[in-house]
Amino acid sequence: QVQLQESGPGLVKPSQTLSLTCTVSGGSMTANFVYWSWIRQPPGKGLEWIAAITFTGATYYNPSHKSRATISRDTSKNQFTLQLSSVTPEDIAVYYCARGSGLYEYPDWGQGTQVTVSS
Repeated sequence: QVQLQESGPGLVKPSQTLSLTCTVSGGSMTANFVYWSWIRQPPGKGLEWIAAITFTGATYYNPSHKSRATISRDTSKNQFTLQLSSVTPEDIAVYYCARGSGLYEYPDWGQGTQVTVSS
């Protein structure tokens, strides 16, 4: 079964760029019709889809995050990354990476990683 594992700093200073990596194991990132996404959940709020990328490198962004988010992938390492620039305390959340067959269907998730924005 596919497994996803988030990794990143956990603590980011305001105005800096958050960089998170998702490592995929037990599966390949070369499959067709697979979307690799970053999703977050701020405290006390619902899930927010941020962005997705496919094996071909096609990218998709939530318009609410498009100006600051960049998603990329390295299929040779079975990894994809999220960079979120100019972070503020509004970006405090648990960040998840996920795999799905569409932009809105994600049966496979990582365990999540807490990101705190503080000076």
